[in-house]
Amino acid sequence: MTDQPTLLLLPGLLCDARLWRDQAAALGAGWRCVVADLTHDDNLPAMARRALAAVGEAQDLAIAGLSMGGYVALEIMRQAPGRIARLALMDTSARPDTEEQSRRRRALLALSESGMFRGVTPRLLPTLLAPHNLSTPLGAEVTAMAERVGRAAFHRQQRAILKRPDSRPDLPRIAVPTLVVVGEHDALTPPHLAEEIAAGIPGATLARIAGAGHLPTMEEPAAVTAAMRDWLRA
Repeated sequence: MTDQPTLLLLPGLLCDARLWRDQAAALGAGWRCVVADLTHDDNLPAMARRALAAVGEAQDLAIAGLSMGGYVALEIMRQAPGRIARLALMDTSARPDTEEQSRRRRALLALSESGMFRGVTPRLLPTLLAPHNLSTPLGAEVTAMAERVGRAAFHRQQRAILKRPDSRPDLPRIAVPTLVVVGEHDALTPPHLAEEIAAGIPGATLARIAGAGHLPTMEEPAAVTAAMRDWLRA
């Protein structure tokens, strides 16, 4: 057992603990950092239940989710609002998929199911990282992370994302200190979606991360950690 408060970190699609490595290391002195495993379920309610089970009976949780992890964080707020003391939503959306977004997801699923899973990441990579980061070692790290998650988990995660609800009606009911983060070059969930979330949650703080795309925790880790430190002091 530990007397430290718990910070539950929720990865995105095709992401694992590497996504949160730098934040967990920097914040671990004051917080028990738990990275949820979101690879086993094909729906958000089950992902949320599994993530909550990973922290046991801990109360007054701080939860932070990026992209798909943000969808899970919003589901946790629906399932167990009394356990949550702080919420961070990063590079995510409160909206359901558009028809075009759903079509693209199904196309990637079909490509992967045809045996070309390794072809998925090169297609996704330019949407995950800011352009100037594509030719850096981060590209290889993101690809390796996706390979570790694997094809079967990718299928489950995409099915969960396709079925996600419209969370916009839930935003005004969120009554905990909330941080909304977005990379200024995010092509998947652009800044206007973060602005919408921040406007919908009473008292939310919006942090735009210069130089980052969809994965600011990896691209600009110090800036994200600084924003999280301020949020965790709230």
